[in-house]
Amino acid sequence: MFKFILGGGSQKKTDVGVGGGEEEEEEEGRISCGTVMVDHIDLQNLPEGCIANVVSLTTPRDACRLSLVSRSFKSASESDAVWDRFIPPETHTILSLQSPSSSVSSSPSSPSSTSNSKSKSKKELYLTLCDNPILIEQGKMSFSLDKSSGKKCYMISARALSIVWADTPHYWKWISLPDSRFEEVAELVSVCWLEIRGRIGRRMLSPSTLYKAYLVFKSTAGAYGFDHQPVEVSVGMLGGEEEPTRHTVFLDAERGQNAAYHIGPGPRRIGLINRRHFLGYQSSQPREINEAQYPKERDDGWLEIELGEFFCQGGGDGGDGELEMACLEVTGGHWKGGLIVQGIEIRPKIKD
Repeated sequence: MFKFILGGGSQKKTDVGVGGGEEEEEEEGRISCGTVMVDHIDLQNLPEGCIANVVSLTTPRDACRLSLVSRSFKSASESDAVWDRFIPPETHTILSLQSPSSSVSSSPSSPSSTSNSKSKSKKELYLTLCDNPILIEQGKMSFSLDKSSGKKCYMISARALSIVWADTPHYWKWISLPDSRFEEVAELVSVCWLEIRGRIGRRMLSPSTLYKAYLVFKSTAGAYGFDHQPVEVSVGMLGGEEEPTRHTVFLDAERGQNAAYHIGPGPRRIGLINRRHFLGYQSSQPREINEAQYPKERDDGWLEIELGEFFCQGGGDGGDGELEMACLEVTGGHWKGGLIVQGIEIRPKIKD
C-alpha cells in the first residue's frame, strides 16, 4: 500500500493516494508499509512532470478530481502529457478518416470539427471526442470516447446494418431526420418478419473492456405491433466457441402500458390492424414488469434498448473476428410498423 500525503511541518496532512493490502502503521513523520519505511513526501514539491506521470496512471475522472487539489496538481493534471495517455493511440488515425459529410454539432467553446486537432490541447480534443461523435466509414459509422474512461464508442448507422427487405419500399423506407447523427435512418412501413443485424470488428474496440450494445430507435405516432410482441436480441462473436447471449425485450415506446397484464393468445393481425383492437383477449392477471426489457429515453431524445453485453479481451488473445448484434421477431407472424432505426451503438458498461 502506498499513501501520498500533502503538506509538511505542523500542517494538517491530506491523503490523496489509495491502496489496499498489508496492514499499515503510521509513525511521526514516517509511514510503515509492511517492512518498508517511507518518509512523508510533499507531492506539491515534486516536479510537475513527475506529478503528471502519476496522474496519467489514473483515469480521466480521477485527473479532473486531482486538478482541484492544488495549483501544481491542476497544472499537471491538465497537461498534454496526461491527456495524451487517456486518448487511445489509434485515435489520430481514425480522425484522419473522418467523413467530409460529418455534421457533428459542438458547443460554443468547442470547434465543430476535430480535423483541426493539432491546434487543440489534448484535454480539449478528449472532451470534444466525448461530446461530439465524428462520422467515419463514409458517414455510416460514428466514433466517440466514453468520458469517464476514455474507451472507444461506436454507433453503426442503419445504412450499415443488415435489415431484411430494407430496400423494398413496401416494407421499409429511408428518410432524413434533423436529430439523427446520420444522413439517413430506416423507417419500418410494415413487415411480419423483423430482422436487424449489425457487425463490428473486434479489433476496433478497446481491449479489456466490458461493452454493451443498444438498438437506437424511435417510434412514429402510428406505430403498432410492438406493444405485446416480444423481440429476441443477441450479442456474440461470429463463429465463436461460446453461444451468443440471448434474451427478449419489448420495443414498445410507451414501455408497455398494457404489458402489466398477461395477454392470452389471439388471432394473427391482418394488414395494418393495431393489436390494441384485441383488448378482448386481455386477462386481468397482473404480470411483474422487468424494466430492463423496455426502452429508455436517451439524452438526445431517441430511445434505446439493450441487446446484450460482450467482454473484449486484451490484445494478446488474437482478437480477430467480428462481433454480431441482432434484433429479431420472426416467429409471431404479426404485422408491425412505425419503427425508426438510427443504428446500433456499442459503448463501455458504466460501472456502478
